[in-house]
Amino acid sequence: MDPVLNFLIFVITLLILVRFFRKEGNWDPDRVRKTFRFYTCQSNVLCALSALAMGIARLAGNVPQWVWIFKYIGTASVTVTMLTVFLFLAPSAGKDWYAILLKGANNLFMHLITPLLAIVSFCLLEKRGMTFAESLWGLLPLIVYGQHYIYRILRAPEGKKWDDFYGFNKQGKWPLAFGMMLAGTFAVCMLFLLAQNA
Repeated sequence: MDPVLNFLIFVITLLILVRFFRKEGNWDPDRVRKTFRFYTCQSNVLCALSALAMGIARLAGNVPQWVWIFKYIGTASVTVTMLTVFLFLAPSAGKDWYAILLKGANNLFMHLITPLLAIVSFCLLEKRGMTFAESLWGLLPLIVYGQHYIYRILRAPEGKKWDDFYGFNKQGKWPLAFGMMLAGTFAVCMLFLLAQNA
C-alpha cells in the first residue's frame, strides 16, 4: 500500500502542474514562473519528488536513510502548507475562505488531500524512529523559502520584486511573521518526532 500512496502523490502533483503550466493548449512559461512563487507549489513539488524516491526505494526493497529524510522534509513542508492555509490564510480570507482556498481540484489537492496522503504514508507506513537532530531537517524548506520571500518583497531590484501576496509584511512586521512561521514549523517537526517514536 505504501508505494501506491507515494506514487499517487507524485502522479496527482504532476497532473496538477501540467494543468497549471498550460493555457489554451499551449505551454505558458510566464505562468510557470508565477506559479512557482508560491510555497504551496514548491512544497507540493518537493513532496512529490520525495514520494517518488520513496516509492521507488520501497519497490526495490531497501530505503536508504537519505530517502527517508527526503520524504520527511517533503511531508513536513506540505504539512506547513496545509496548516498555514487553515490557521492563517483561512481566517484572513473571511467567510469565503472555502471558495478561495479549497475550491477546485488544484487547491483541494495541494492544500489538503496531498498533505494528508503524505502524512498518513510517512507516519503510519514508513515509521522507523527519529532523532531530534533528524527532526530539524523539517525546518529547511521554510527557512530557504522564507529568506527568498523576504528578499523578493523587500530587497530585490525593481522589476524583480514580488507583491507581499502572503501578507507577512503588513505594517513592516515581517520579523514577527517569520518568527511565528518558524515556531509553527518547529512545532510540526516535534509532532513528527513524537509520531515516529510513539
